Amino acid sequence: MSGRWGSGMAEPARPALSQVMAGCTVLITADRRSGELAAALERRGATVRHAPALSMIPHVDDDALIAATRALVADRPDVVVATTGVGFRAWIEAADAHGLADDLLATLGDARLVARGPKARGAIQAAGLQADWVAESETSAEVAEVLLSEGVTGLHVAIQHHGAGADGLDEVFAKAGARVSSLVVYRWGPAPDPDAVLASVHAAAAGEIDAVAFTSAPGAEAWLEAAEDAGVGPQVVQRFTSGEMVAAAVGPVTARPLESRGIPTLQPERGRLGALVRALVGHYENVESVALATVAGPLTIRARVAVLDGHVLPLSPTGVEVLRLLAAAGGDVVPREKVLDVLPGASRDPHAVEVAIARLREATGRRDLIKTVVKRGYRLELAHD
Repeated sequence: MSGRWGSGMAEPARPALSQVMAGCTVLITADRRSGELAAALERRGATVRHAPALSMIPHVDDDALIAATRALVADRPDVVVATTGVGFRAWIEAADAHGLADDLLATLGDARLVARGPKARGAIQAAGLQADWVAESETSAEVAEVLLSEGVTGLHVAIQHHGAGADGLDEVFAKAGARVSSLVVYRWGPAPDPDAVLASVHAAAAGEIDAVAFTSAPGAEAWLEAAEDAGVGPQVVQRFTSGEMVAAAVGPVTARPLESRGIPTLQPERGRLGALVRALVGHYENVESVALATVAGPLTIRARVAVLDGHVLPLSPTGVEVLRLLAAAGGDVVPREKVLDVLPGASRDPHAVEVAIARLREATGRRDLIKTVVKRGYRLELAHD
């Protein structure tokens, strides 16, 4: 199921493909297409939380955008750089809303069209045009390198900017002798629900999240800054670097704010939402393959739940922590005192341990899974080859 913090609402379950992500809690930090991403993850068994770190504000009614578009039609460019698919589409839609679509498409058709990545190329093709060159690295640096190597002196270069604002292309081309026109089609705004973002960074720091999905560099930066502002930045980074929590980035550009903080990232081979989902599924398939082999089947401990032989166990948070402690011992005996340490409260009554173990056995449905070692403690019964 999915939802925002504080909403108290749950969406109906979607048909499952495979439940390899059963018990996983995934945080989505993006607003755009978040429903599509959430649905794909839920079909794999994940529980999804939604806390967009930024909002996307379109410039459809922005007088400056329309004025810049009219000026471009009147003074046609030699080269047009499309930096994002969503921005290029929004530009065409804004022009259409003001009766400028035909003129703009004709202008673009006469120019050399440069796409900063496959998404921008797809948007250009959707408009009935053809990109003349595509930066497969999806970076502005590659766009600058190629165009500068060809020479832009005396050319009129128009740049459709992405929501993060200036990326340096204007200045680079202007210094090289080009006449530059800038068009910002959308911009990033504040988080639509700041309380949800705050709750999400605290949940990540507290170990309640298994994976965080990032789909834009500005969104990743904003979410990490929210964690730092809340005073939990070090805990969040530690959970990422230890492997307890996965940072999934849709591509190398999105990953940069994470990697600059020393956070390892999981990235798909292609920068697509579907590929991001497949990368996460592949990661958890690998986790499943190295799950602890017990007499009751493979055991995997997630952030908030435990999965035994493909089934999410009906455990309380305390039960998950006790089982996590036993699993970490890898079949070795865990003393009663250590079990007491993870139980809530300050009681040192051995009876509390007996009650917790009894509840754990009942929840797993296998009394032979947890063995009592007389006068020593408890251990998980592992499968024997």
